[in-house]
Amino acid sequence: EVDWFSLASILFLLMFAPLIVYYFIMSCDQYQCSLIDPLIDLLTGNKHLSDIWNKTPTLTYRAASIYALWVAFQMLLYLFIPDFCHKFLPGYVGGVQEGAVTPAGVVNKYEINGLQAWIITHVLWFANAYYFHWFSPTIIFDNWIPLLWCANVLGYAVSTFAMIKSYFFPTNAEDCKFTGNFFYDYMMGIEFNPRIGKWFDFKLFFNGRPGIVAWTLINLSYAAKQQELYGQVTNSMILVNVLQGIYVLDFFWNEAWYLKTIDICHDHFGWYLGWGDCVWLPYLYTLQGLYLVYHPVQLYTANAIGILMLGLIGYYIFRMTNHQKDLFRRTNGNCKIWGKKPEYIECSYMSVDGSKYYSKLMTSGFWGWARHFNYTGDLMGSLAYCLTCGFEHILPYFYIVYMTILLTHRCIRDEHRCFSKYGKDWKRYTAAVPYRLIPGIF
Repeated sequence: EVDWFSLASILFLLMFAPLIVYYFIMSCDQYQCSLIDPLIDLLTGNKHLSDIWNKTPTLTYRAASIYALWVAFQMLLYLFIPDFCHKFLPGYVGGVQEGAVTPAGVVNKYEINGLQAWIITHVLWFANAYYFHWFSPTIIFDNWIPLLWCANVLGYAVSTFAMIKSYFFPTNAEDCKFTGNFFYDYMMGIEFNPRIGKWFDFKLFFNGRPGIVAWTLINLSYAAKQQELYGQVTNSMILVNVLQGIYVLDFFWNEAWYLKTIDICHDHFGWYLGWGDCVWLPYLYTLQGLYLVYHPVQLYTANAIGILMLGLIGYYIFRMTNHQKDLFRRTNGNCKIWGKKPEYIECSYMSVDGSKYYSKLMTSGFWGWARHFNYTGDLMGSLAYCLTCGFEHILPYFYIVYMTILLTHRCIRDEHRCFSKYGKDWKRYTAAVPYRLIPGIF
């Protein structure tokens, strides 16, 4: 059932999320990244909405061609080049992998080749920059707003197609969730794992390929623009490229592990993922680099080192926390966490068909500090990205505010699901690990 608060939240996002993206990008293009000046102009009557809109670059054939080639190229890498990285990279899990069991009991198979796609894409990018010169490395920045319209077209198109598909030709009818509320179904999705053919999985492709592969390319284009405008690339821009590059590489190195996360295991595919992956992610997750094009910041060496350490420690916590959970699950608790056998709480739950199952919730290592300490590491890294930009404007800090809201909401969603699943055993677990994110505080 769709409660009134969920419906109000969904309507708000459907109406205002695209405007939020436009407002941020427009403020950089027309107001040097000030979020306040456009409002002042409008409230004082210095400008009208039509004045701002008329100064906004429109969709161009060049941008449409660039974007169409980009998405087609990523589809080519995704569908037609089987992974070879797992054959020579020790520890990397690629190739055909199985996802989690869906509510209907289906186990989907995936071709894990995101790291390979990232490597091929970036090898070609640098080859062009230094040898072929087919296009300027600033091409993304130079067409940034026209590309925004292309991304919106794709985001709405794939979300609408996914909804139509769920009614008329679903991949698995038993994995569809109809609430009867059009806006909720469009936003949160009906089909669990919409697919075309055997291998084209909407969730895996759109979450990783057009957006996250592009993330590092976007930052490289920002760095190239900074070099073009000012004759140098600042250490803050280098930090953004390095820290966010680590995050992106980590995502693709652990793409097989991603199959067991909330996005794949629990979320259905709708506008939230379709439009979000095409527009929200590439445009708002890269605000720090965009800001630094307009406001280059050369950090003091001590500050740069401090920010780098914050980002690396956050990444270490994020990765090691997830590693501890993965190791615990794979060995069913027969392992060592921080040099000793892990402690855990034995839980039981009932499946839909009435069968009883048992599970273990670890209370050792980082998971004894807080119930979602991996999110804490993620937030530390997010803060590091923002700190590279200094304190002149609030725009670069949108990311840490957004991630705090997003991950706190995920904590609540996850714990609500776990309480429904485990009941009194979940209460025992929360008593043993009382904090969600920050030990001793929250």
